[in-house]
Amino acid sequence: MRLDGKVALISGGARGMGAAEARLFALESAKVAIADVLEQEGRQLEAQINETGGQAVFIHLDVTSEAQWQKAIRATVARFGKLNVLVNNAGIGTYGEVEDKKVEEWDHVMAVNATGVFLGTKHAIPEMRKSGGGSIVNISSQLGMVAMETVSPEYHASKGAVRIFTKATAIQHAKDNIRVNSVHPGPILTPMTANTVADAELYKRFLARIPLGRYGRPEEVANGVLFLASDESSYMTGSELVIDGGWTAQ
Repeated sequence: MRLDGKVALISGGARGMGAAEARLFALESAKVAIADVLEQEGRQLEAQINETGGQAVFIHLDVTSEAQWQKAIRATVARFGKLNVLVNNAGIGTYGEVEDKKVEEWDHVMAVNATGVFLGTKHAIPEMRKSGGGSIVNISSQLGMVAMETVSPEYHASKGAVRIFTKATAIQHAKDNIRVNSVHPGPILTPMTANTVADAELYKRFLARIPLGRYGRPEEVANGVLFLASDESSYMTGSELVIDGGWTAQ
């Protein structure tokens, strides 16, 4: 069991990649806090994991709220006794060009995708320090590394922020035995990409950029996140794990 004895909190854990991560972590013997604003889906996943022999709890979390992050981490520790792994998975995607964007759109995407990662990291670190260390896995994107003309500037900026924030945090907290790495998925079949898949022309444009010729599955990303969460990656920090079907290799 690759996460035996570990407690993990996954933001945006109710569906998509977050749900795949929660299921896989539970199969590998982690105790899992599923943190999300999606109450019904989160509680359904909590029940599914517990009914199949895992240990999970759903916690309501709006990642843009510092108070809710503090409450979520306290609830995780109260339930399971500690915190070893944080997966900053919650995120939203948008499209459009710079001159058409309102500042409110920019602020909202940055709040969820970048500030949420900062807040989760900030409040997880003290608990991980108490446990003798831990692993933080930040979900960025291949579009935090390269650009695409149809994707919004705020999405690119937010995911680029996650990439470099990961490195800064990794350097600062290596002394605490807290490892921090980022994952950069390409297009993955999740509710967030449903509109892209439904738009035949846009879908074709995305597929043309993927050498493997398909969208990824949430489980394919979850396997990479599991590796970074586990002690198998004990000599990795400040690193980028790219899972994009070859998008950034071109």
